[in-house]
Amino acid sequence: MYPVTRLRRLRRTPFLREMVRETEVKAADLIMPYFVCPGSGVRNPIASMPGNFQLSIDQLVEEVRDLVTNTGVRSILLFGIPEEKDETGEVACSHHAIVPRAIKALREAKLEVLIVADVCNCEYTTHGHCGTLVDGEVDNDLTVATLARQSQTLAEAGADVIAPSDMMDGRVAAIRQALDEGGFSQLPIMAYSAKFASAFYGPFRDAAESAPKFGDRSSYQMDPANSNEALREVEQDILEGADMVMVKPALSYLDVIRRVKDNFNIPIVAYNVSGEFSMVKAAAANGWIDEQRMIREILTSIKRAGADVIITYHAREFGLG
Repeated sequence: MYPVTRLRRLRRTPFLREMVRETEVKAADLIMPYFVCPGSGVRNPIASMPGNFQLSIDQLVEEVRDLVTNTGVRSILLFGIPEEKDETGEVACSHHAIVPRAIKALREAKLEVLIVADVCNCEYTTHGHCGTLVDGEVDNDLTVATLARQSQTLAEAGADVIAPSDMMDGRVAAIRQALDEGGFSQLPIMAYSAKFASAFYGPFRDAAESAPKFGDRSSYQMDPANSNEALREVEQDILEGADMVMVKPALSYLDVIRRVKDNFNIPIVAYNVSGEFSMVKAAAANGWIDEQRMIREILTSIKRAGADVIITYHAREFGLG
């Protein structure tokens, strides 16, 4: 006890602090999301997400080349903005859809990057919901069938990881079966297992042009008040064949990340989402915070809570140091 024990002794110098540091975030822990759109030479700034863009495939290839060359970040997550939408999201199942074409272009460029392909229908439906509507409600099983076809298309295009983000019941099992039957038993599934119906997604919906035309997604995304239910969702996805599970968003759900970590021996992904990113950018633009210090503190808190991998729009600037 004090004065024999003085905990400040190990904080006295930078070298001592580094020696006993318990949590370290590395660029290799991070996944950088990108939004790919039709056209050529397109680089549309996303107003609500400073520093992020809707990128045509040629521009995406150059962005990813710069990322892997200069930052140490080796993983990306792709979202698509299609040429046209339909009622069911079936357009995303085509080999000519925007994300499969982008994956093929990245492969042809021979970039050393791990490609995670998001699987959902909200960007591809005319109504902006995550699946097929029947009597104004998203039909779970019809949607699952579309997601399985979409996943197989993405696998055939060259994706390294399939990441279903829709929150339909049973979709992991259906996707696993489709991948296995298609000859892709080696591809892992990164399931958005505990995805909450959050107010922090607003800027993303601008970027992906995926806001619902009516209502909200509370009937399929999780109630922010529930953490016991999150454990049930995670357990179900693991039983269905998920190789990694995700908690989304991250900052308001650090307690959920920790509970998942304590209960399941599986890699855990956390999504530091668009609203969390944009709040930092807005505060920095007003001179209210030390931006780089805050980014590192946020990412450290997410990893300290138990995340093994972090999806974040800060990945590139973190990697640049």
